[in-house]
Amino acid sequence: MGTGHEDVDDFELRTGITRDDIRRLGKHPLFSGLLPDALRQLLSNSSVRRYPDHTTLFMQGDPADRFFITMEGWVKLFRLSENGQEVVISVASPGDSFAEAAIFDSNIFPVNASAITDVRLLVVNSESLLRQLAENTQLTFNMMASMSRQMRSNVTTLHQMCSMSSTERLADFLLTLTDIPAGPATITLPLDKSLIAARLGMQPETFSRSLSKLKASGVTSEGHNVIIKDIDVLRAMINKTAMSC
Repeated sequence: MGTGHEDVDDFELRTGITRDDIRRLGKHPLFSGLLPDALRQLLSNSSVRRYPDHTTLFMQGDPADRFFITMEGWVKLFRLSENGQEVVISVASPGDSFAEAAIFDSNIFPVNASAITDVRLLVVNSESLLRQLAENTQLTFNMMASMSRQMRSNVTTLHQMCSMSSTERLADFLLTLTDIPAGPATITLPLDKSLIAARLGMQPETFSRSLSKLKASGVTSEGHNVIIKDIDVLRAMINKTAMSC
């Protein structure tokens, strides 16, 4: 099985995009519904790359000739104020895409992006993507449908986030960091607390207060480690909020 005239193994060697990557990307909102061969064709001029911590991926005002999906690690999106102060806009975690809107809109990056851990990123070439969308009507419809689903999901998430207190948002974030289904869990925070606060749309001092409030639910912290007495307690807290939305 191949991509056009290219064997799958040759595709992986050339792009760094593995079979497992294709399976994962096939579930991503931007690409859901695409068969593996169609996805390989779409990504024929893209690649998976590794970048060390602190790497600048792009600067505000640079041409938006690519967008990214985070396969591993974390990326900070930020702007600089007039006095040079860094303002974190968002933090991209594994599975998140970022900068895709710029290739359809202004064609320039509206923010800066920097790796805040070692990262592995899918780098999608925008020129190739736009050309293939122009040539393949079905592919265009697939992408439009996927982006529509992502938008609806984002609206739902935003509504839930607005309905959650800062403490509930932190509890929800902690649940995403563990796959333990029940009982106790110890989590090592992947980022500095100030960056997690930015990710959750709160100030660092609000993060600290929220973490302190979670003690009543059996959550304690020691440095970068968070100890959860019972996962089910946090899950019940989030489920109750979601049901009321």
